[in-house]
Amino acid sequence: MSGPDQEDRAVGAGEEDAPVTVLVVDDQESFRTVVREVVAATDGLILVGEAASGEDGLAAAEELLPQLVIMDKRMPGIGGIEACRLMVERRPDVVVVLVSVEEPNIPALTSCGAVAFVQKQELTRRFLREVWRAHGSPARDAG
Repeated sequence: MSGPDQEDRAVGAGEEDAPVTVLVVDDQESFRTVVREVVAATDGLILVGEAASGEDGLAAAEELLPQLVIMDKRMPGIGGIEACRLMVERRPDVVVVLVSVEEPNIPALTSCGAVAFVQKQELTRRFLREVWRAHGSPARDAG
């Protein structure tokens, strides 16, 4: 598995070689560590920041301008669904993925502007690549 695997790993291939900037928002340090590792292992993604609450995630998104945000659905304070709604309202171009250990509530997810939901234990490089390819800036600009 040499050529195709390498090609499959790269997220930003053909997108001016600029890495996709990622912000992770989760109140659990252990999960933020997992996301750091998944992002670091995914060619074409670069972690630009972390936040431990929805409020801090909103502030970080305003300051860091990430392209992709991985956000926990359930956190103290405003929580991921409301933080996602506010984030997308302020920056319609941001791609937000909600994560949780729970099963998805599809109406809540679609109404807040998240492009995808994944259970925490299923967050993988492949999932992140597929989400970015389907919903990232080049795809949005084209459609």
